[in-house]
Amino acid sequence: MAEQVAQIDSVIASDAGDATGKRPRRFTYFNLPFLAIVGILSFYGLAIVYSAVHGNEDYSFSRQAVGVVVGAVLMFVIFRVDYRHLSHYLWLFLGINVVLILLPHVPGIGVNTMGATSWVKIGPLPQLQPGEFAKVTVILLDAAVVARYGGRLNSPKDFLKSLGIMLVPFVCIMTQPDLGTGLVYIFIAGIALVVGGAKPKFILILVGVAAGGIVALFTLDPLLDSAMGHDVLLKEYQRARLLVFLDNSYDPTGDGYNLQQAQIAIGSGGLFGKGYMTATQSTLGYRPEAPTDFIFCVLAEELGFFGCMLLLGMYIALLLICFHIAFNAADLFGTVIVMCTAGMWLFQILENIGMTCGLMPITGIPLPFVSYGSSFMVVNFVLLGAVGSVWAHSVR
Repeated sequence: MAEQVAQIDSVIASDAGDATGKRPRRFTYFNLPFLAIVGILSFYGLAIVYSAVHGNEDYSFSRQAVGVVVGAVLMFVIFRVDYRHLSHYLWLFLGINVVLILLPHVPGIGVNTMGATSWVKIGPLPQLQPGEFAKVTVILLDAAVVARYGGRLNSPKDFLKSLGIMLVPFVCIMTQPDLGTGLVYIFIAGIALVVGGAKPKFILILVGVAAGGIVALFTLDPLLDSAMGHDVLLKEYQRARLLVFLDNSYDPTGDGYNLQQAQIAIGSGGLFGKGYMTATQSTLGYRPEAPTDFIFCVLAEELGFFGCMLLLGMYIALLLICFHIAFNAADLFGTVIVMCTAGMWLFQILENIGMTCGLMPITGIPLPFVSYGSSFMVVNFVLLGAVGSVWAHSVR
């Protein structure tokens, strides 16, 4: 009889948790605040995309919705995968990155769009952007690199070796060229090095070298273009975007047109906006690429300052949850994965919103969970799954 009572008590304890109030193991797989904010943010993004693409035959809302559904399924699957097993596959991740990023150069499947060979088209399948999917393996690669040193990246040799490996995806993506995605790769690598324990003086030297390289680029680019008779380093549209950033009034009917119209749209929204699906700047065709690069303008015009603050509030909540998971992860590999993911989102948020306001140069960096693009949505959800995996298998 005593044994039967003990068995019953054991079952009750396993279902209700132990005396310390800890949840049973199966409930730790899912962080409920994390899932709640992801769900709200996704539906909010879909609503804005629907308004932006409504009546535009160049975009398909159903494809965006499919991207969210597929991404959500992958997220829950990845939740159950123990991320710790991936830390040993550094060279595999490097190989995958190279293959993915160079895939658009394969004859017959590569697609050139607006001067960049960044897409692939295989048979009846929709166009895909391999550089987007490579963001996942770039984060895993960089996390695996620094995790090998256990948070003590003190040797110049080890630092340069790690940096060299991390720069491979950037070099590959610049062959397309895709400067926006390349900047994201660089930012991810920078976060990995800082979180991975690189000495501050190494980081400062690296920043100094990068700044000197940028100055040299702008100095030598006109000379090389003149000598070679064509664009060598910077494309003409890239130079124009930088000139627009330095002078908002530069060429308002040409290269500065997008920024001028973006600022008009944001300002016209006022406090509460013109109303859902009433954005005249995009519906009348004044602002190109409204569903993708300039989706924030649609939100600001329709829902105003209130709608923008609601989106920023959801972003802040998501990032705070990610930081909590990162700081409580049991190993450096998990911490770097989550910090690189959250840092990447933060960089994309600041760059995308900043460029629409004239505070950052215009690039092709989309707004997380809001900009149109099924590949982009799937990648974001896969990374959410990686963050959830760290929570499920590491955080207690």
